[in-house]
Amino acid sequence: MNVHLHWFLPTGGDGRTLVDRHAYTDGGITRSRVTPVSGVRAPDIEYLAQIAKAAEQLGFEAVLTPTGTWCEDAWLTTVALAQHTERLKFLVAFRPGVISPVLAAQMAATYQRITRGRLLLNVVTGGDSTEQRRFGDHLDHDRRYSRTDEFLSVVRGVWGGKPFDFRGEHFRIDGGLTALPPDPLPEIFFGGSSAAAGPVAARHTDVYLTWGEPPEQVKQKIDWIRGLAEKEGRTVRFGIRLHSISRDSAADAWATANRLLDDLDPDTIAAAQEALGRSESVGQQRMLALHGGSRDKLEISPNLWAGVGLVRGGAGTALVGSHADVADRIEEYHALGVEHFVLSGYPHLEEAYWFGEGVIPVLAARGLLPRIPASPLSGVPAANGRPASAPGGAPLLVAGGR
Repeated sequence: MNVHLHWFLPTGGDGRTLVDRHAYTDGGITRSRVTPVSGVRAPDIEYLAQIAKAAEQLGFEAVLTPTGTWCEDAWLTTVALAQHTERLKFLVAFRPGVISPVLAAQMAATYQRITRGRLLLNVVTGGDSTEQRRFGDHLDHDRRYSRTDEFLSVVRGVWGGKPFDFRGEHFRIDGGLTALPPDPLPEIFFGGSSAAAGPVAARHTDVYLTWGEPPEQVKQKIDWIRGLAEKEGRTVRFGIRLHSISRDSAADAWATANRLLDDLDPDTIAAAQEALGRSESVGQQRMLALHGGSRDKLEISPNLWAGVGLVRGGAGTALVGSHADVADRIEEYHALGVEHFVLSGYPHLEEAYWFGEGVIPVLAARGLLPRIPASPLSGVPAANGRPASAPGGAPLLVAGGR
């Protein structure tokens, strides 16, 4: 079982700090903050294309694009970025409560044809009622998962290429049809830590995603979902969502993590924790429990740092260390059954290169990747000690992962 590596597209903005859109003191309505922020990058198509191209060149298989009020629409953004890339896949996050399942199935089919099969789907049921109500969704937590269950039944049904009828609590479909089903069918990624989420994952998910908890907690989740899937006669694969701070030495990596903490004053952390604490998401509450809102003892497991979760919702942990350290932790999760690693960093462009040039070769050397991605300059004739295509006579940095 090879490792599948994915990166992240920061369609809500990027920068050199953790204090971003997640630290709004009022949920982002007036865009006021506790701490002034500098070095923030707008998520324009030119910058996102830089990240997408870097991810493709470095050997990442796909990029995850989030969904929600404070980011660009994932479908529109990624289909635009598909025109700037050739092989990169797009893990498009969307909310099943705000779109017809038949329309979603049709959109996926069109997307596959436009991009020649580069769509993956990340189903986000939603753990924040305030956010859901912005989109006109007023169901409670458990009923949202019940609706997701029906939604995915309809999507898979209409992908069958013939009229599909469905009667449920949330959807009534008469002759639903995707006249030209997607080819290949997009893999469905899904996450959820609650009792309501588990059966949905077991029945419908290709890849079950968990946020970056310590290995023993991840193993418990894997065992839970695997057992539920076996009862459904299905096999589910597993993925994990983590940040990454990888450097040539562990000391440099931890220094970078500590610098990110320097941006966080107590008021900023307290405001973010208060906002995140209102989430109905069981996964979010598990993330918060890892650090308890305190800066103390943020390394909650070897090389697993919970500092991101002090102010960021969702994925709140990072792999921190030397390239070999980070590879060790990936190998540890992989041994538990984790196949897909969805990674990110601050800023996403630079951290993609740190990981791609530092960790990916280590993983490939250990046999966890099928190959080391070829350099785009390989085979180019050298001139004066550098490839002819190197711009402006600048020297090439050939060592040190940078």
